[in-house]
Amino acid sequence: MTKSKNVTRRGFFRNFDFDHYRKSLRFSLYTMRRPLDGFWDLIHEGRGSMAAAHTIVFLTIIVEVLRLTVSNFIAVELFMETFNILIVFLNILVPLLLWVVANWSLTTLMDGKGRLGDIYMGMAYAMTPMTIINAILIPVSHIVTFDEIALYWMFYSIGMGWFVLLVLCAMKEIHDYSFGKAIFSSLITIVAIGVIIFIFIMFFAVVSDAIMYFVSLFQEMRFRTM
Repeated sequence: MTKSKNVTRRGFFRNFDFDHYRKSLRFSLYTMRRPLDGFWDLIHEGRGSMAAAHTIVFLTIIVEVLRLTVSNFIAVELFMETFNILIVFLNILVPLLLWVVANWSLTTLMDGKGRLGDIYMGMAYAMTPMTIINAILIPVSHIVTFDEIALYWMFYSIGMGWFVLLVLCAMKEIHDYSFGKAIFSSLITIVAIGVIIFIFIMFFAVVSDAIMYFVSLFQEMRFRTM
């Protein structure tokens, strides 16, 4: 009976190590408490996994959607008529991917040792405290009064600050940098993200103008031939 269960399980999730996935997901709690040792072991000792990183990012998105939609209105004011889950999804995923690409592009020129997957994994694991605190804040928002709402935003800020600190620790350990170099590389990564967004906007504007030009040209030719 046990043998048939194992065959079925391995047939559906072929080559997937559930035990390692469980341990790597639980390891995110260790990186919260001991980030320097945690992020080093995460990458260099193989304590992390991409599956766990994907899970953390997915949970971060789900928690943010719930925080915006389920929280008390005194904490989060939301207009459901204009709310779009896709926007929340993009607001988390796009900055994450931009950071990964920009940081990897720069750190390869600065003797950084991290790969694209390593940077993504480190960023994902750094989201853990922010996600946990935001999840706790959802029921808390229904308990606090209007006069106590400052506590809500204080803990929200703690979660964001914790996330930023873990990102710096992750960049330090992933690329084997000093703290000063990790901070510097993170700052220029933000600048690089701004440059990437600017180039994308310019490219989109040029492509849009080109499309509109050819559309208007086609319409004029069509009008003349009628």
